[in-house]
Amino acid sequence: MKEAGYVIFAFLYRIFKFFPMKKNSAFLIMTHDGGPEGNVAVTASYMKRFYHTQTTELLRKDTDFRGKGGLKRTFSFFFSKAFAMARAEYILMDNAFLPMAYMKVRKETRVIQLWHGTGTIKKFGQDVNTGKLYELEKRANSNISYVIVNSEATRELYAGCFSVPVERVKVLGLPRTDLLFSGKELLRRRGLFFKQYPDLMNKKLILYAPTFRDSEVDEPKLHLDLEMLVKELPKEYCLGLRLHPFVAERFHLEKEYEGKIIDFSSYYNLNTLLMATDLLITDYSSIIFEYCVFRRPMIFFAYDLEEFSDHGRGFYRDYEEYVPGPVVKTTKEILTVIQEKDWRSEKLQEFFKDSYAYADGKSAKRVVEFMMKDTQ
Repeated sequence: MKEAGYVIFAFLYRIFKFFPMKKNSAFLIMTHDGGPEGNVAVTASYMKRFYHTQTTELLRKDTDFRGKGGLKRTFSFFFSKAFAMARAEYILMDNAFLPMAYMKVRKETRVIQLWHGTGTIKKFGQDVNTGKLYELEKRANSNISYVIVNSEATRELYAGCFSVPVERVKVLGLPRTDLLFSGKELLRRRGLFFKQYPDLMNKKLILYAPTFRDSEVDEPKLHLDLEMLVKELPKEYCLGLRLHPFVAERFHLEKEYEGKIIDFSSYYNLNTLLMATDLLITDYSSIIFEYCVFRRPMIFFAYDLEEFSDHGRGFYRDYEEYVPGPVVKTTKEILTVIQEKDWRSEKLQEFFKDSYAYADGKSAKRVVEFMMKDTQ
């Protein structure tokens, strides 16, 4: 059924290509991160502000085509959106868009793959795709003009993930990171955050933000022992959760934890949340590439490291050597690290330098200026 939709969208796109291109227009594909702080949104905002670019946004991946208004949204997707995309001078993406497997984007259009992560620990894209999905993404990715990355260390890696020549991968910095280097704006947001959560003002916030396991798609689990943490954490700490949307919609915080644990899974501005976080607990999530900017401690709760490495997506580098913090496998070990403050943070500076070619908050400017120059 989905593939039929891809074919219909592509067919209409090919028809609409006969219409003239609309100069200084951008089509936004934000099917992974539709928020205002995602790479596509930040880039589009800069284009509109400084170049008066007209933008059209694709319907989000969670748009409901059923029920009231469903027919109108379906018509918009297949006609209005295909029409806007066919006439756009720029297509900005944060994910793969599989209808592109059945079309060839007009030669005057620049397709910019910004992706949705700042870096990666685990394998993704064509490095893990197989079968039909591998073929579809390979054909779709052949339309990409440029892939934008944050550092030289990820240039060749991303070329492989997207099956594009390495010369099409440009180290310009990712726009979503610009806010991380805006001290004044972060301070303003910090104030707003603590107005919303005044009880955290005199606490140290621990944020648990695990990655999603493909193997748990039918039965997602929270492997952290919340009862043990709440009982044994030093009093100055408060625990926050940032769960993958698929897990969050199935997770219900027990009443006994109210006031002791805060679920931030639906908190809209991730960068603001990270700014307010004193200690991050994660595993294989790319969230560490944003958080490392603050040079604050991280604990890596890799309870299924061998399983994930051998039977999951796997890693590009030796995990325990690469991550900038202690690797633990039990909740008890997490508590020991916190109580002893054994952060092993000597790797943080090296990790940051490896992950950021630029630390000036001007990545959106670089990306947009590169695009504009390329189409002149």
